[in-house]
Amino acid sequence: MRIGLTGRPASTDQLVEQAKAAEEAGFSSVWYDSTVLGDPLAAMAVAGRETTSIELGTAILQTYPCHPLLQANRAAATAEAMGRPGFTLGLGPSHEPLVSGMYGLSYEHPGRNTEEYLRILTGLLRGEKVTYEGEDWTTRGARVRTAHPVPVLLAALGSRLLRVAGAFADGAVLFMASAKAIETHIAPKLHAAASAAGRPEPRIVAQLPIAVHDNVDEARQATAKTAGVYESLPNYRRIMDIGGARTPADAAILGDEESVTRQLQSLLDAGATDIQAFVVPVGEDRNKSRQRTTDLLASLTG
Repeated sequence: MRIGLTGRPASTDQLVEQAKAAEEAGFSSVWYDSTVLGDPLAAMAVAGRETTSIELGTAILQTYPCHPLLQANRAAATAEAMGRPGFTLGLGPSHEPLVSGMYGLSYEHPGRNTEEYLRILTGLLRGEKVTYEGEDWTTRGARVRTAHPVPVLLAALGSRLLRVAGAFADGAVLFMASAKAIETHIAPKLHAAASAAGRPEPRIVAQLPIAVHDNVDEARQATAKTAGVYESLPNYRRIMDIGGARTPADAAILGDEESVTRQLQSLLDAGATDIQAFVVPVGEDRNKSRQRTTDLLASLTG
């Protein structure tokens, strides 16, 4: 299994140590969201120099507050600073409460906005000279220098963004999508879009809360405390409904080692190519709980 971890370090030193430890344990990747250290890219570049092969990715950076030309330059600069291939840019349009509520930007056309964004960004990261006049995004005669390839994954859960991901990106990065949602909704739409665009078979990176714990009810309660906020966001609510999950705890991977292994395999059988583990500590000894989950995941990598 290709299994990666969700990184939430409190400092650059901690991010570097986490990446080194994950590589040593055999994990395929570590992923960082836009809130890590205010912006994770500088610290990821440092970690890239301290590791040799592990993939370091963003899951996700927001599109709206950053022009696609600037975003492409940031991604290319991070890959160059790492000094090796292995940086993956995961991005998405985020959510209306953040984009409109915090940034004061319009969120009226997230599908159109994201499609225009990807058209510009992916062309630039392929080394093309891009001129594009859109309703939301424009660039004229832009070009970005790329020292290493930068794969792009789109946070795509709905039908339109799955089409955009298949047509322009290298795949999709998911959250709260169960095996059922991947098999019946995500994979068919993403593969159809990639095929129609003549694109290679896309990656599907499935991120879910995961806890190895003997008391499933206790693990569900811990998941509700850790991930319950996502239940109120419409994008996650819809994908949970598609997957038959009432709450994030229903979508989570919970149970003992045998049960969790079986559930992880079901994600791959449904069409996921990678698993991104959002490890949920359970019980009084959080470190011991976290280590038990991480140990199982490490034993399954490869």
